[in-house]
Amino acid sequence: MAITYDPSRRALYSPARRETVFERDQVYSPLQLAVEAARLAYYRAETLDSELMRLKEALARVEFSDPALFVDEGTGTEAFAARRNSDGTTLVSFRGTVPDDIRDLITDGRAGLVAWPESAGRVHSGFAAAARALMPQIREWLRSTRPDPNRLILTGHSLGAAVATLAATVWRPAWLVTLGSPRVGDADFAATMAVTNVVRLVDCCDAVTALPPPLLGYVHVTTGTYLTRKAKTVENPAVALVRSDRWRARLSYLFQHAWRLGAVSTRDFADHAPINYARAFFPEAPRRN
Repeated sequence: MAITYDPSRRALYSPARRETVFERDQVYSPLQLAVEAARLAYYRAETLDSELMRLKEALARVEFSDPALFVDEGTGTEAFAARRNSDGTTLVSFRGTVPDDIRDLITDGRAGLVAWPESAGRVHSGFAAAARALMPQIREWLRSTRPDPNRLILTGHSLGAAVATLAATVWRPAWLVTLGSPRVGDADFAATMAVTNVVRLVDCCDAVTALPPPLLGYVHVTTGTYLTRKAKTVENPAVALVRSDRWRARLSYLFQHAWRLGAVSTRDFADHAPINYARAFFPEAPRRN
């Protein structure tokens, strides 16, 4: 069944409360795996056994092993990794901003540019600290599992998207898939992105994708894949198309959702919810023969 648009505060602020969209006996593309894995990173598997079991069960539906969890208490940065033995596909997914975690809010707010010698250029200070906090743990896991670089997928949503982008300059995955990513660094940093497939998803009016502002020296690492108000994907969209689509989306949201109890007040923030990204990629997956 297709995923419908979710304007609720629950979808935006508590994405882990919704069950996985993965179904057994389905074949999913690397892009689909990455999109849902970015949402699954919000499961509080590091603190609750019940959440760990939910994450394990979700990954088992697509034949991935039990996840390895990476946590840095100082920065509040979290991620998980899992491998599928049947084909060697490996996922590393970074958690985005959790509104009730002050450490994430501090990370987001540290917007000054600092050097990123891991590749080149200058990047967001908070994102750099978060990425570096987890890198030693992830590096050890990658050394022990020795994944095929041609089947390595890095992904994340929001803050997690930014950290995944930085990690991609170190481990050079086959796929980097980001959902609702803010800008991460300057033009010199963006020029170093040599990943086989970089997919930067922008859901219609998502305001986070416009931050930090370019006047500070920030640029996006690649042209985004735009998701229209009707969840259709458009590569390299024309400026006029985006403006028209966003205007229609905001107007429709104002009349249909903004006034409802429990809804996010504007589409610019409602579009940031991970499930509203997923709806563009999970109409219905084909079943295995």
